[in-house]
Amino acid sequence: MGEPAAQSPPLAGLTAIVTGAGRGLGRAEARELARLGANVVVNDFGQPGRDGSGEASAAPAEETAAGIRAAGGRATAHLGDVADFEQARALVQLAVDTYGQLDILVNNAGILRDRMVFSMSEDEWDTVIRVHLKGHFNTTHFAAIHWRERAKAAGGPVHGRIVNTSSEAFLAGSAGQPNYAAAKGGIVGLTTSTALALAKYGVTANAICPRARTRMTEDVFAGFQEPADGTLDVLAPEHVSPLVGYLASPAAAGVNGQLLVVHGGMVAIAERPRIAAKFDAPHEAFSFDELDAVLTPYYAARPPNETFAAAEVLGLKHD
Repeated sequence: MGEPAAQSPPLAGLTAIVTGAGRGLGRAEARELARLGANVVVNDFGQPGRDGSGEASAAPAEETAAGIRAAGGRATAHLGDVADFEQARALVQLAVDTYGQLDILVNNAGILRDRMVFSMSEDEWDTVIRVHLKGHFNTTHFAAIHWRERAKAAGGPVHGRIVNTSSEAFLAGSAGQPNYAAAKGGIVGLTTSTALALAKYGVTANAICPRARTRMTEDVFAGFQEPADGTLDVLAPEHVSPLVGYLASPAAAGVNGQLLVVHGGMVAIAERPRIAAKFDAPHEAFSFDELDAVLTPYYAARPPNETFAAAEVLGLKHD
């Protein structure tokens, strides 16, 4: 008997774009997709500041792409601002021109400009919304056009996968990040809308809330340094990327419009909001006094901050 035929990697022959892939989580995701067989277009605007400051540089994207090629994969670097509509168009076109088509889009690019809501400037609000939310929309828009046209030409569904990056800042609140939390909540809405709109073309759209130690989260995880004793570092970005690889694969064809929280050793599937309580007016509509009679006792009886207990429900608290 001959040797059994080698099994193809799960993403063999597919092409992926990963935005913000010059560093941190995006870089780990790009490497994982390449390891699983995908051609990867590595996008990064390359600004050194996590607030989007500094001169743009091709170096981070080029370095990630070069590392993938050195490991035997196929990768192309792209220096571009995904929050710019035309640059996002060029990014998708680069994937198509270089590898023939686009199959996977991983939106990861983002910046931080943290401030309390009473101190935040208009520019700090607009810039974070622009990079995160508009950036996700721009690439999704052009990828969706590509897949819709391919599906029409093929007369049936194609393989299309979108993995968007949300955050626990949206799930559980983040007092000093009203712009970031709002953008990440908007990304979930964009994801579920896209999932419904593109399902008939064979495209899925899902969002992840990753917990990983990167330059974006260095303040959040300041007290959780990388273990020195060789034990599992649950905050390593490399523990998030396998879920991205799975969601990008044919195996995840039945996963659509989902929000998943992920860090080392854990994946939690978040439900859409459910009704916690319901009150019916004694007549056609409530009066102020009637609302006071039912809602004030209800909230008085609830534990403090129960509304914002999503992190506890998911078992994600540090302490």
